Amino acid sequence: MKRIGIIGVGEIGRAIVTSLRHGGDESTEVFLSPRGARATAELSERYEGVRVCVDNQEVVDRSELVIIAVRRQDWRDALAGVRVDDDKIVVNVMAGVGNDDLRRTLAAGVPLVRAIPLPAIRERRSVTVVYPSHPEVNSFFDRLGGVLPVADEAAFNVFSALTGTLTTHYAYLATLTSWAAGQGIAPEDADRYVRSLFQGVGRSLSDETRSLHQLAADHETPNGNNERIRTTWFDQVNSQALTGALDALLIHLA
Repeated sequence: MKRIGIIGVGEIGRAIVTSLRHGGDESTEVFLSPRGARATAELSERYEGVRVCVDNQEVVDRSELVIIAVRRQDWRDALAGVRVDDDKIVVNVMAGVGNDDLRRTLAAGVPLVRAIPLPAIRERRSVTVVYPSHPEVNSFFDRLGGVLPVADEAAFNVFSALTGTLTTHYAYLATLTSWAAGQGIAPEDADRYVRSLFQGVGRSLSDETRSLHQLAADHETPNGNNERIRTTWFDQVNSQALTGALDALLIHLA
């Protein structure tokens, strides 16, 4: 795929363009929708071969692979009247928008693939879940950090639900920082230390020879501080509440 189009240049669109260019892929042309003028102008000025189109139809016409990354509430308006020829491949990265709905709007028989690229794709450090498996799409995301094709849409929705926990993780870290500041620690020192602490945790995740349960056990000593917090805060009630929230989100996504 040497001509990539992106309709909806938000965080994910910017991350994909950045990943392509920082990975040394200068030969791929990228065509951006005009929506989000500041982001598209910045990308086209920064990177050679990145162009802003006059409308979404031009994005489709110029591209071989079209990534649709419009916000859920805006996608029907953004794609109204857009025609997609049969030689295109469309990648749907819109959370909560199924391919059946998208196909009805596009009124086209082109291959449609759902994908869950994450912002970390910018550094090529994020695996992208896709459904259905498609060789060209798999190859594209494999270049950007890895690809994980899944068997059906039900499995895809499970992975989509997991992505809904990201900001909760950040809020958890922010709560730790606020607690430390409340104990008299300078906020900037608390922030620096919490970031350092959990960056180390992130690096340990690259060791795939150990399961997540094993990693937790390796960081915990009997009757130690970690065990105390895990058993008094992240107890069975807390765990069940998290499971229940994920179950409810999965129903919403189905």
